[in-house]
Amino acid sequence: MSSLLLAVGLGIGLLLLLILYFRVQAFLSLLIASIVVGLLAGMNPADITDTVQKGMGGTLGFVATVVGLGAMFGAILEHTGGANTIANYLLRRMGEKRAPLAMTLTGFLVAIPVFFDVAFIILVPMIYALQRRTGKSLLLFAIPLLAGLAITHAFVPPTPGPVAVADIIGVDLGSVILIGFIVGIPTALVSGLWFGKYISQRIMVEAPVAETSDPMPKEQHPPIGLIGFLIGLPIFLILLSTLIDSGIVGRNMAPSLKAGLELIGHPFSALIIANLLAWYLLGIRRGLKKEQLFEISTKSMAPAGTIILLTGAGGVFKQVLVDTGAGEMLATTMSDWGIPILVFAFLAASLIRVIQGSATVAMITAAGLVAPLLANTSFNNWELAALVIAIASGASIFSHVNDSGFWLVGQYLGISEKQTFRSFSMMTTLLAITGFIGASLLFWLL
Repeated sequence: MSSLLLAVGLGIGLLLLLILYFRVQAFLSLLIASIVVGLLAGMNPADITDTVQKGMGGTLGFVATVVGLGAMFGAILEHTGGANTIANYLLRRMGEKRAPLAMTLTGFLVAIPVFFDVAFIILVPMIYALQRRTGKSLLLFAIPLLAGLAITHAFVPPTPGPVAVADIIGVDLGSVILIGFIVGIPTALVSGLWFGKYISQRIMVEAPVAETSDPMPKEQHPPIGLIGFLIGLPIFLILLSTLIDSGIVGRNMAPSLKAGLELIGHPFSALIIANLLAWYLLGIRRGLKKEQLFEISTKSMAPAGTIILLTGAGGVFKQVLVDTGAGEMLATTMSDWGIPILVFAFLAASLIRVIQGSATVAMITAAGLVAPLLANTSFNNWELAALVIAIASGASIFSHVNDSGFWLVGQYLGISEKQTFRSFSMMTTLLAITGFIGASLLFWLL
């Protein structure tokens, strides 16, 4: 038992050493660490290569498809001004007094199809304009926006992080979407609205003089109804399929209708439908050429490719723990020590996040550690979804100097490192703690 746990500990230590000290890309580092764990645990070298192939293939079959489709969908919305459509609509409906709430909702919705950093850069000119118009601290609008973006990016599929963790843990995306929304709302109110108001009264920040390029003219933005429909449709279809599959709805439904709804509600089908509709309604119908749409879709694959490979390597790490029996030993040790699996998941993700910076690596590594512990448990789908959110919460904690997001936010807000620690780093910490509390309550209630 001790040798297996030692192998896992040394493997994680090697992973962090490769990423932090030698600056080896996380994908390669995860593969090396997985092989080392297998060797230290006494696996036959020939079996290790089979495990690598098994873990990579088993994970990517689902994740690669969802992440790829999600990236293309988000790229079309980004290019056509969909993010600004949501922000402008919410600001117009709520007014300047409720602008922080509008920014929270904007971030919460925009991050569903668009990556965190891209969405933030797109919306930065809007919070600059709000600061100049009101004379209040830029943080009053920036922190709610960042909280909304970070929460959805970590909690709500089809964003890559929760998709990867859900697949490794073995839970359907519909359950994660629902639990992510339920936990995300109070988390956004606390870490975004409340903390944004608190910190803006203590740090006065004016919009930087050097602005980014102006956003697309409002007359060129697609209508809010169309954007809401395109974003909401795949989520609705996935949730409907989950509710039908769980027996909550459609118990007396005709088998053929039930099968059809489950087909279009599968994440693959739902995102293909959303992509086709966006391709036509936001692209062809609004004057974009087929060549332009092809280029937009192709470019979106670059960032998606990194996430896909990272996720596959995380699947390899999980498979090594399963095949060596280290995961089962870890579960036994946790049980002997009295550590609940939810707490272990949160702490593991938090530790890896703080040490190496990447939320994605933290989520995938923690999921790989947790998945083998579930082999002899009887958690239902909703409990597993809450476990995914606990991992996502831990992986979001305390963004600091080893996280690219820390520097991105500081640069665009024009604030010092100390101010970024006091604002953005504290927001992510509050987000993580609040999210974990919410996930824990649902875990024990469901």
